Amino acid sequence: MGNKKMESMIAITINNEGPYKYQQGVSLEELAKDFQPNTRYLIVAALIDNQLKELKHTLDEDCEVKFIDISSSIGSRIYQRSLSFVFIRACMELYSGCKVSVEHSISKGLYCEVHYKRPIDPQDTARIKERMQEIIEEDVRFEKNRVPVDEAKDIFRDYGQIGKVRLLKYREKPYINIYQCGWLKNYFYGYMVPSTGYLKEFNLHYYSPGIILQYPRYEDGGEIPAFEEHSKLFKIFRESEKWGEILEIDYVASLNDLIVTQREGEFIRIAEALHEKKIAELADGIAENIHEKRVVLIAGPSSSGKTTFAQRLMIQLKVNGIKPVAISLDDYFVNREDTPLDEKGQYDFEALHAIDLKLFNEDLEKILRGEEVEVPTFNFHTGKREYKGHKIKIKPDQPIILEGIHGLNDELTSSIPRRNKYKIYISALTQLNVDEHNRIPTTDTRLIRRIVRDSKYRSKNAEETLSMWNSVRQGEEKNIFPFQEGADAIFNSALFYELSVLKKYVEPLLRQVDSTSPYYSEAKRLMKFLSYFVALENEEDIPKTSILREFISGSSFHSDEKLED
Repeated sequence: MGNKKMESMIAITINNEGPYKYQQGVSLEELAKDFQPNTRYLIVAALIDNQLKELKHTLDEDCEVKFIDISSSIGSRIYQRSLSFVFIRACMELYSGCKVSVEHSISKGLYCEVHYKRPIDPQDTARIKERMQEIIEEDVRFEKNRVPVDEAKDIFRDYGQIGKVRLLKYREKPYINIYQCGWLKNYFYGYMVPSTGYLKEFNLHYYSPGIILQYPRYEDGGEIPAFEEHSKLFKIFRESEKWGEILEIDYVASLNDLIVTQREGEFIRIAEALHEKKIAELADGIAENIHEKRVVLIAGPSSSGKTTFAQRLMIQLKVNGIKPVAISLDDYFVNREDTPLDEKGQYDFEALHAIDLKLFNEDLEKILRGEEVEVPTFNFHTGKREYKGHKIKIKPDQPIILEGIHGLNDELTSSIPRRNKYKIYISALTQLNVDEHNRIPTTDTRLIRRIVRDSKYRSKNAEETLSMWNSVRQGEEKNIFPFQEGADAIFNSALFYELSVLKKYVEPLLRQVDSTSPYYSEAKRLMKFLSYFVALENEEDIPKTSILREFISGSSFHSDEKLED
């Protein structure tokens, strides 16, 4: 008996420690309970030999386990996804016949709307929170069942979730995994925690006409961040919803239908025309105040399309009879040996003080006074500024265009009065969602753009881009996002159709990420996400001035030189 018992034991290396002996068939959830007391953040999943698994998964042979907690991007998404399910269930129980839509990220939370026979108010928000807490205290299991696609369509049709029903016709596999929490069944594009009892940390904030669901975010170290008012950004999301109505696009299935029936041409032209109209309106606003708004500052996160946007804005300013002058902030880098260091002791080129602020402001003041100024050129090979006779002299009706990550930070242009600045924030705020309950994160759109562009222009593979992404995001959280509400205008560079185009470029790159790579799970997640899109092969209707051309090539604004962003 003793030998038989020993034979049923397996050796498990956990978080690079061990191996530990456990009974064959032990679940990851049981292992997590042993290790949770020594872990600061809640464990919600694990990698088994580098394969992402839910905590309900059982182990039958020797393996290596690395736990995933909510301080990671993967863990934060699992927590958010599971919490959304509880939110939807609470709403449906309290407001019979309501439809819940999970829309987009805003104010460090998830903006949702409850479509009911009357508007939802703050008292309703308190009721929903109370019901969610009750469901969480009940510790209801999330049960996963594999069901045929036709059966799934009937389930979602009964719930009135037509976005899911329509998308399932593009499902290649004959089955689908559906989660159930109590009486409610739903489909989410990713894993869940084992039960509602894991979801004790959350908050609801009434945000007319909807509710913001707050949860532990990895960007905030696995903590629930303080609520931040982002009214300007919210307005742009609402504007994007109206664009969606104009284009008659709500979810991915609508886009797929257009492509399958070869009706995407007019749709692309309208989407691009809406971009052009918005840029023209911004140029008109600058032109009307040209003698006051002397400096136009453009900033936004990585892969938001700043380069193309700046070029298109300059064209529209010229249409208004204005001749803008662009100054590159890169040319004002301090000499390399004077560059600030990050916490790892490496040069921090994204730090504000990587720019010679004193020299930059002195030159800017002189230029605005109408003086002729010789501006430097930064030599990236030697790491030093050089003067090559590049002189700038402008007239009072010529604005200066400055594009860079610190553009919205007043410290960059401290010598210039605020009334003389016109700040533009640009980001790819994805308007399209997969279905009623599964949004497309803005971050994912930008990451996919960057993987494609890094491959085309920087000779970097997908793994290299993925390895840098967390660092890029940290820089954005520090240098860009805190200043976005201070912008005079916000431009949404996302295009409804772009992921259908980017799909054929990025999938081969993601497939090259090896199964042993620490970024393999992220590559798989993006691949699964893109599987719901029908690829748009015909690019003839995408104009050469499109922001999308900055990533897929063929832009009339730049050739195949390296694009920095």
